[in-house]
Amino acid sequence: MAASVLNFQIIPPFQRLQLASPNTVNFPTATHKWHSKSSAPKMFRVKPLAVPEQGLQGAVSGVFDLIQATPPTWQSSFFSNLLIFIVGSPILVSGLSLSGIGSAFLLGTLTWRAFGASGFFLVALYFVIGTAVTKLKMAQKEAQGVAEKRKGRRGPGSVIGSSAAGCVCAFLSIFGMGGAAFFGLWQLGFVASFCTKLSDTVSSEVGKAYGKTTYLVTTFKVVPGGTEGAVSIEGTIAGLLASILLASIGCVMGEINVPEVVICVAASQIANLGESVIGAALQDKEGFRWLNNDAVNVINISIGSVLAILMQQLMLRN
Repeated sequence: MAASVLNFQIIPPFQRLQLASPNTVNFPTATHKWHSKSSAPKMFRVKPLAVPEQGLQGAVSGVFDLIQATPPTWQSSFFSNLLIFIVGSPILVSGLSLSGIGSAFLLGTLTWRAFGASGFFLVALYFVIGTAVTKLKMAQKEAQGVAEKRKGRRGPGSVIGSSAAGCVCAFLSIFGMGGAAFFGLWQLGFVASFCTKLSDTVSSEVGKAYGKTTYLVTTFKVVPGGTEGAVSIEGTIAGLLASILLASIGCVMGEINVPEVVICVAASQIANLGESVIGAALQDKEGFRWLNNDAVNVINISIGSVLAILMQQLMLRN
């Protein structure tokens, strides 16, 4: 009977509590001895939550260090783009649909990776100016049936149509096509493509809003504003000034040099003239139904980009 008696030895809690290690607190239970083989007292091990040494401040500092990485990486491009998109979301929402914002985010990340902050700034400037002129006299343009759809909020097709040539130049630059000697050419083609598109957008929207007389470029006959292939003096001058502005800022930012400013402006005006001819002669015609505004935009900016590169090479040979 004595062999089956259970004896308890109660130890006061303040005597039992002990720190096993700086990071572990042991909470022992009451020690119980058996007349048979006894086991060691059971302990509950509780580990405190790990608190980062730097916390949120360190995380923010790490992100900003990543953003400032030189040369740009895919990570730095992504986070830079994300930060700017969050800050500029009110402007983005006013000018782009939700799917358009997604497409623009990809474009921004690619641009930053290829040409850094200066290249990204040029694209952002193109977007801000293009959105502003699209909304000029919106009510008047809607009444005339020549306004952009969705109050000027552009979708992914418009984003791609406006940036296709620039994206090609960015990819060629990222993957080092042609080596270091060709980097300047891809950069020039990139700037020229957006000079061309901005000039086209400003010319079209200012012409529809303020153009007094609109002429069909192939026949110079007077036609209603908004007619495909139509131009106005007011719109043409505004488009030229927009191209000069963007090319000049590209020069100040170090993307191109002074002679290349002239090349970008000249290439953009030739490309826009060609785009007007295509619009007047082929767009909406039988057999060319596929030639919508987005397709024409791709052709337009590609002409501007390629022309700028060819003109620069001809200039170097002479």
